[in-house]
Amino acid sequence: MSISTLHISASGLQASASALANSAHSVANMNTAGFEPARATFQESSPAGGGVTLSVQGRQMQASEASGTDFATEATNSLVYKAQFDLSAKVIQAADENLGTLIDIKA
Repeated sequence: MSISTLHISASGLQASASALANSAHSVANMNTAGFEPARATFQESSPAGGGVTLSVQGRQMQASEASGTDFATEATNSLVYKAQFDLSAKVIQAADENLGTLIDIKA
């Protein structure tokens, strides 16, 4: 593992946290008439293998529609985003331990 592993994992942490915040915003406004929930889409950064970015796009709704937030979908997505965050944190922890071992060997 290298420094790039730390960068990629950090971008995963940031994307997961942003997606979770977006999901929380949708749940908080689910009873607001005319609320347009946004959909989070994960994308690989350029150059390939350089990290993860998050694209958030709003859904077009009629003004008379009630909120388009589906609680079951948002609850499921929240669990997925939390798991993604936890896994990215574990990768950072493993990379940190490996880099620490390398530094100890060199010293």
